Amino acid sequence: MASARSHDGSGPLRRTGRTIGHALHAPFTGTAKGIRKATHAHGAGESGLGKLIELHAVNGAGDVMITVALASTVFFSVPTDEARGRVALYLAVTMAPFTLLAPVIGPLLDRLPHGRRAAMAGAMLARALLALTMSSAVATGGLELYPAALGVLVSSKAYGVVRSAVVPRLLPPGFSLVKANSRVTLAGLLATGVAAPIGAGLQTVGSGWPLYGACVIFIGGTVLAFTLPRKVDSAKGERRARLVEHHGHQPSVLAKPSKTDGKRTNGKKTTTRSGEREKRPGLRTVGPSVLHGLQANAAHRALSGFLIFFLAFLLREQPLAGQSAAVSLGIVGVAAGVGNALGTAMGSWLRTRGPEVIIAAVLGLALGVAVLAAVFFSTLMVAALSAMAGFTQALSKLSLDAMIQRDVPEEVRTSAFARSETLLQMSWVVGGGIGISLPLNGVLGMSVASGILAVGAAASVRGLLSTARRGSPHPRVA
Repeated sequence: MASARSHDGSGPLRRTGRTIGHALHAPFTGTAKGIRKATHAHGAGESGLGKLIELHAVNGAGDVMITVALASTVFFSVPTDEARGRVALYLAVTMAPFTLLAPVIGPLLDRLPHGRRAAMAGAMLARALLALTMSSAVATGGLELYPAALGVLVSSKAYGVVRSAVVPRLLPPGFSLVKANSRVTLAGLLATGVAAPIGAGLQTVGSGWPLYGACVIFIGGTVLAFTLPRKVDSAKGERRARLVEHHGHQPSVLAKPSKTDGKRTNGKKTTTRSGEREKRPGLRTVGPSVLHGLQANAAHRALSGFLIFFLAFLLREQPLAGQSAAVSLGIVGVAAGVGNALGTAMGSWLRTRGPEVIIAAVLGLALGVAVLAAVFFSTLMVAALSAMAGFTQALSKLSLDAMIQRDVPEEVRTSAFARSETLLQMSWVVGGGIGISLPLNGVLGMSVASGILAVGAAASVRGLLSTARRGSPHPRVA
């Protein structure tokens, strides 16, 4: 009896402890359950897309931590002239080699169709190790920082290429590729927005702390990459595509022979076409819409690289009216982020509309705002151009994804994503190089931004609208 009373007496203490523990634990578990419910909605959990969404959020959070550490060392910690020299050095040591490595990333990863999870995990683990390496050099800004930064950049782009190739294999029933990419991209943007202030807070503790945070995040991403479904590693039905063109420019759909092509039947080797040797496939062979979409998106991506570097230095030297340099950069960054998020959300809403018309329209819209920013250069117009650049880049990229899904046959679609992403990343590098080399004159900069978009419009808009009127030559996706 006494034992029972003793037991009962301790019950309230245990219940109180459990209540306190639950109160402390609930915000974290509730948040985790809410995130999991959002990422796994509408069949994304069953198909595996939800796990990719979470992995991309981890990728965005880790990348922004490294960006905060590098920006504080290379840009904010020194006078403008010295900062410009450091960023120029950064471009020379990291971006220039990247322009040589980028064309190799897609074909190299395309040869690893059975190891996509391992490739994404490897890209995460490489950045975790490189973040630790950079943590000892970030305070001094020594030259050893730049090769590590190049490794981070290459690993990040390699992850992006593989991720683009993986998405088509994780589509839930009834999902279009543009809707799936909208979810993945939006998750990355939200994670970036959450991690950026955390990285800034860690920076106040010490210059290496954001890199320690990035290391922890990327280690988590390494583990998460292996939780993706095994079908991610399946190459069944896939072939490699190349950015080359057939003679005669005929929009035929051909692909590099797979292991099952060219079998011997009754002792004779068969070919895909009777008596005709297979030709090397390319994105151009599926019709002009994808090629023109790539040209337009290259202009958007070049504009993004240009504005990042040019406005970073311009606003540091010439802040927006009545604002400090930090606040000016913050306004432009927030405007670009909000525009990007709105473009991503609208891309999902417009998924059934004609992507050619959307790409042509947003390119014209961005060009119009850039021209206005050059003619009426002001705080408002700089913020408006930043927001419009984020909005149109997101919407144009999602529309390009839709065209690749529609026009590129499934057996070469993952390869097509790898090649197109590599081309767009190289365009960003070119735009960034122009931005760092340009004199710090606002009107001149906005005029160059207009010129970048005008070149893209001249190369693509007429072809996009013409293709939209004729309809897709290969409408494979309803």
